Amino acid sequence: MPTQAEKAATFYQLHHRPEPLIVANPWDAGTARILTALGFEALSTTSGGLAITLARRDGTASITRAEALANAKSIVEATHLPVAADLENGYGHAPEAAAETIRLAAEAGLVGGSIEDATTDAAHPIYDFNLAVERVAAAAEAARALPFPFIFVARAENYLHGRPDLDDTIRRLQAFEQAGAEVLYAPGLTRSEDIQAVCAAVSKPVNVLAALKGAPHLSVSELAALGVRRISLGSALSRASLSAFIHASREIREKGTFTFAAETFSLSEIGNLVAEH
Repeated sequence: MPTQAEKAATFYQLHHRPEPLIVANPWDAGTARILTALGFEALSTTSGGLAITLARRDGTASITRAEALANAKSIVEATHLPVAADLENGYGHAPEAAAETIRLAAEAGLVGGSIEDATTDAAHPIYDFNLAVERVAAAAEAARALPFPFIFVARAENYLHGRPDLDDTIRRLQAFEQAGAEVLYAPGLTRSEDIQAVCAAVSKPVNVLAALKGAPHLSVSELAALGVRRISLGSALSRASLSAFIHASREIREKGTFTFAAETFSLSEIGNLVAEH
């Protein structure tokens, strides 16, 4: 098993190569093992997947920092791959909360993590610009103080909260870069021209959320041509898994048939993927 410092060095290198890094998002130790066996190079937790597992709603501050980091630690311990985490808004409004979350994330074995500028307050969903930048600066400083390269991702959440303002999103990402973020991320961007504009406006690697429901599904090569350096899946794999579960359950309940079983893997096949590699 590589050390945390070795994982961190690998993770850093994966962000600075010509082809984009695809970061897959498990929601527990078992799915982390499966994604590792399937050949992914790095993983990151998903707040959406964890929220569903805990029967809660994502994006409402329903998950505590302790719960998120315990989940992250179980994933770290299940794989030899570098693991980052969706750290939501840092579990607190003050810049000091964001910084403490980064320190605790490193203690949990993580080598990267993202903090967003969303407040969890529906009446005021996005932090004011200056506070958002202060939070990123505090988190970036905490990341730089670690004894290994922690990939800190700063997220501009406008597009996920009904504010499709490209100019403000770019302004925020540029300020986040200046404040020390290693990766920039504006989840919810779907148009090629918007993604390209963001990539051209900053010098640090840009992460794009792929497999967003209802959006055009650009391929890895298409995203690479736009300048994207990192691709994450968010809750997509969790949603895919649960969608199959719901379809199968509905078939049984509504039709009294079991045809879904023909498309499933055997327990032995899944067990072989989950077994430690």
